[in-house]
Amino acid sequence: MPEAPHVVVIGGGVSGLTAAHRLNGRGVTTTVIEAADAPGGKLRASPVAGVRVDAGAEAVLARRPEALDLFNELGLDDQVVHPGPGSAAIYSRGRVRSLPKGQLMGVPGDLRALARSGVLSPAGTMRAALDLVWPRTRVRSDVPVAAYVGTRMGRQVVDRLVEPLLGGVYAGRADELSLDSTLPQIAPMARRDRSLMSAVHASLSGRGSAPTRSGPVFASLRGGVASVVEALAARQEDLRTGTRAHSLERGPRGWSVRLDGAGGERVDCDAVLLACPAAEAARLLADTEPEAARELRRIEYASMALVTFALPASAFPRPLTGTGFLVPAGEGLTIKAATFSSNKWPWLAQELGRVNPGEDLLVLRCSIGRFGDGGSLDRSDEELAETALADLARVTGLRGTPVETRVTRWTDGLPQYAVGHADRVERIRSGVRRHPGLGVCGAAYGGVGIPACVADAGHEAARLADTLTDHSRTTGGDQSAAGPNQQGVNP
Repeated sequence: MPEAPHVVVIGGGVSGLTAAHRLNGRGVTTTVIEAADAPGGKLRASPVAGVRVDAGAEAVLARRPEALDLFNELGLDDQVVHPGPGSAAIYSRGRVRSLPKGQLMGVPGDLRALARSGVLSPAGTMRAALDLVWPRTRVRSDVPVAAYVGTRMGRQVVDRLVEPLLGGVYAGRADELSLDSTLPQIAPMARRDRSLMSAVHASLSGRGSAPTRSGPVFASLRGGVASVVEALAARQEDLRTGTRAHSLERGPRGWSVRLDGAGGERVDCDAVLLACPAAEAARLLADTEPEAARELRRIEYASMALVTFALPASAFPRPLTGTGFLVPAGEGLTIKAATFSSNKWPWLAQELGRVNPGEDLLVLRCSIGRFGDGGSLDRSDEELAETALADLARVTGLRGTPVETRVTRWTDGLPQYAVGHADRVERIRSGVRRHPGLGVCGAAYGGVGIPACVADAGHEAARLADTLTDHSRTTGGDQSAAGPNQQGVNP
């Protein structure tokens, strides 16, 4: 009886670990290679004031099924939590204001709600209203977000609503981000509808062609959403951390992954799945698929930092309400967002009270760093913390000293989906798929959120598994023809 096919997955973040989990479920043996000392990629949690707090992404979109389905598979159902009451706000025109109701990724669908919010100036609101009467804007190909939304509704909508919301996902600039790839809910409206505001309103009210689903928008896990990668890693039998893939080689019977190190250890396998950042994938594909490697090098990344504080509630002159606020560029602040984590996640507030009885602590996270603005991250950790505290003081009136501070840097952490991104991804995948037993997945391709990464990993794992199964059938399980489907480690 032939042995199970063997796939090497390069990258131990949520994409790589999910792909390995899916392959294992299809009877494929996997080895996961991770360059960092611990798996998880951009998902990580560590204690703040004695309680585990996410140091990367803190939530998943609950209106996409992939992440919640994975939680269920891993037996994490009883840990799923949703945000508490309250909503996010925006610091605009010198004070915190409620986000206007009836908006979709910052694009307003209710003119009266937009006017009441005060996020835009009166002139900016009047400019947005012109969308309702202007003739249709022809959009035949991918364009920058700012070009289309700005044409329809004006620059203030872009700068004070759309870009701050996109910044929370991509840390990017609306002038450069792809409409098709970053606002997939809006892109069809641009090609179909005359008025963007009317189309958003119809979608949110359930009258559009793709109405939004009801229920909580976000979900997380008690103990942090990073728990999902820990659960995946625990199920992976062959996980090698602190190990970097040096090169790939296509042999007459399969693939060989050479590892860094004095011995030049080689792992032979039937297939390789690159679940690593674009630059690393480009390096590994440079000889095998140079055209795809060139396209991968064109995917740029943004860096950012998260500053997390544990602060006494008494440090604030008024109780904090809501879940936090976004900050548009041009408001004179360095932080681009602040999350009132212990307000947003009731389980976190409960744990803080249990671990720190009588202290009445709050946990807040501040995000710093936008694409192309590396200067703000050139400061030391101490300077970043001081800057974030000063910005919080300006907005909330904070007067006090943190009980604990944690600074987490994500260098080149967020891929930028520039105009034409979808076509670029298609060219990359077409090139990679010319080589049997080779695949790519991860945040650089089909979405940066956890559900999108889980979906992409699942699709690519299924494709490779099907390819290996079909190949095994056509060769009748003959090892000399089917390739090295045993796990071989050679010097």
